[in-house]
Amino acid sequence: MNAEAVNPASPGPVTPASVGPVAPAAARRKARPRIDLRRLGRAALLGSTARGRLPDAIGHVVEAHRAHHPDADLDPLRRAYVLAESSHRGQMRKSGEPYITHPLAVTLILAELGAETTTLTASLLHDTVEDTDVTLDQVGEEFGAEVRYLVDGVTKLEKVDYGAAAEPETFRKMLLATGNDVRVMSIKLADRLHNMRTLGVMRREKQERIAKVTRDVLIPLAERLGVQALKSELEDLVFAVMHPEEYEHTRELVDENAARADDPLTEVAEDVRKVLREADINAEVLIRPRHFVSLHRVSRKRDPLRGADFGRLLVLVQEDADCYAVLGELHTCMTPVVSEFKDFIAVPKFNLYQSLHTAVARAQDGQVVEVLIRTHQMHKVAEAGVVALGNPYATPPEEQTAGDGERVDPTRPGWLSRLLDWQRGAPDPDTFWSTLREDLAQDREITVFRPDGGTLGLPEGATCVDAAYAQYGEDAHACMGARVNGRLATMSTVLRDGDSVQLLMGQDPASEPAGDWLEHAHTPAARIAIQRRLAARPAPASVDPETEAAAGAEASAGAEAAAGSPARGAAPADDAPAPAPRPAAEAPEARPGSGAGSPDVLVDLPGATVRLAGCCTPVPPDRITGFAVRGGVVTVHRAECPAVARMTSAGRPEVDVRWGDSTECRVTLLAESFGRPHLLADLTEAMALEGAEIVSATVEPPDRQRVRHTYTVLLPDAARLPALMRAMRDVAGVYDVSRSQPQPAGA
Repeated sequence: MNAEAVNPASPGPVTPASVGPVAPAAARRKARPRIDLRRLGRAALLGSTARGRLPDAIGHVVEAHRAHHPDADLDPLRRAYVLAESSHRGQMRKSGEPYITHPLAVTLILAELGAETTTLTASLLHDTVEDTDVTLDQVGEEFGAEVRYLVDGVTKLEKVDYGAAAEPETFRKMLLATGNDVRVMSIKLADRLHNMRTLGVMRREKQERIAKVTRDVLIPLAERLGVQALKSELEDLVFAVMHPEEYEHTRELVDENAARADDPLTEVAEDVRKVLREADINAEVLIRPRHFVSLHRVSRKRDPLRGADFGRLLVLVQEDADCYAVLGELHTCMTPVVSEFKDFIAVPKFNLYQSLHTAVARAQDGQVVEVLIRTHQMHKVAEAGVVALGNPYATPPEEQTAGDGERVDPTRPGWLSRLLDWQRGAPDPDTFWSTLREDLAQDREITVFRPDGGTLGLPEGATCVDAAYAQYGEDAHACMGARVNGRLATMSTVLRDGDSVQLLMGQDPASEPAGDWLEHAHTPAARIAIQRRLAARPAPASVDPETEAAAGAEASAGAEAAAGSPARGAAPADDAPAPAPRPAAEAPEARPGSGAGSPDVLVDLPGATVRLAGCCTPVPPDRITGFAVRGGVVTVHRAECPAVARMTSAGRPEVDVRWGDSTECRVTLLAESFGRPHLLADLTEAMALEGAEIVSATVEPPDRQRVRHTYTVLLPDAARLPALMRAMRDVAGVYDVSRSQPQPAGA
């Protein structure tokens, strides 16, 4: 039973009057009076409940609900209240109030945020199944399947059945329900907010325990669901419990600022109104006082605080285009702080938040005033998040229904899908609970792009390891590397928002993650998948030393085989001894000349012999130039070869050369790969199938599991070069193949 909360007026560190910053006097707006819970309690017992009439006790709820939904059918609320009041009758909170005051207060919180009728109905009933004799079946029969689902989603699991695992398993159950309907979590957040508001007379240790769970789990969930109004108040309530001295100091700062004669926020707000009036832009300019936690964070950066630090300006307009019009006027007529500009309209945050952020400096004293610019609809979503989206299942269009008829929630965010994915692999409640807290502590999301145009949503700090498991699940064990923004990257590379990521996958289903991947896994999905695979790894069997030596020699022996004709290359015998270590497996390279393998080159120098330069190995249709050397020989270089610039600067005259009709060519190719067994055999076989004859090969020793190969090959037709390079890239483990690039002098 959630009956341990107390009257706000009771002694204790947290009271409603002690939470929430005070706005500057000139900018205070008339607020709805705080609800008297004792009066509501009496109304719950004595108010009219005649059939067909709305009970007096839910008048405040109805008023708030009508403000957002003027045409709502109120009969479900009436019937839900009657059932809740009758079933909770006789139950009291620790403050001495009738228990019905709690579901009423929770429902009022949601009504003021704009929740639709189904959510409010479930909110009134959210404790009936947990704390009374009402059953889920009765709720379903009376109010329908959706209300039944929401009530079930927020109903706690019994400690009698689950013991110490009751709390984590309750949250797991609630998150699974939220995955199908985010309204479950909105009810839970409002429930926790009211309990935090009335936490005052509990034992200190219990206050701290509840505040810690709120800090570690509920506040991050409120942030992710975009319910900023609940998140801000929960943060202040937790701040008051966990850091009472700092909370009181912040309160004193707010009180001192409220007593100031001058208020820079008010002055700048009036200047902004004048600018927008002159520009004929219809806008509402408000002052948004910072809540206590926000102000405390600012005070740690700037001490002492100035008047403009105590709040921000909020400019509300009708259309998206008006937001940019306001921004243009402010940056034209006032002094902008360009580094403070952020566009969350073009690129919304992962929790649905949209707004333009900027800042302007006051001419008199240079105080910087932050400005938020958004439409009224953006503001509604910024405050209420998913609550403002209403019922995601109301007359859904066909495209929002899965092929099997299952309803699809358009509000289900990517972070929630990832959370639901990894929780299935959590082996026990303790692992789930600790991992959930770690996951929710990552409070910023980035988006990276896949080669197919799709995207991956990842928490800030995620690496290529995380991207692999986010895209491929447990198949990511076979990932061999990645390209980030077109460049080869290690799996430990930390990704940034907007990066392009190509994951290079192997084909072996028995692959295992690298030993250091666990250190670089930032997401729970990656960590749990890696831990499960490592835990399932069989114990290493004893290995015969000679067999182990033979296996270690395979890569080097394969390199030697590649130096000859690929048709003659053969794998070494299993009992072959390991060769002594050496820098590389290398065969002598023949110099390109006018013999076999050289395409026809026409030269405007009678009697000259043509030789293709070994430094750049030109092939048709490369742009080429020639230089006469001793012995009546003309060396032909690619036009961009550094040797061309050196000889030209030395005064050597160029000779006109051009390709003839013959298309046979010799070319040097560089291949980069990850080390794996049989790679060289597979690579040379692919080259042979494309008609390439290997003249020479060099394979460098592996460097962090990466291997660099250099092949000089003869092709019967230069036009087959692109197909050869594609075939080499298609070999598992090869991530890049390129032409040998001319090296600058001294390289």
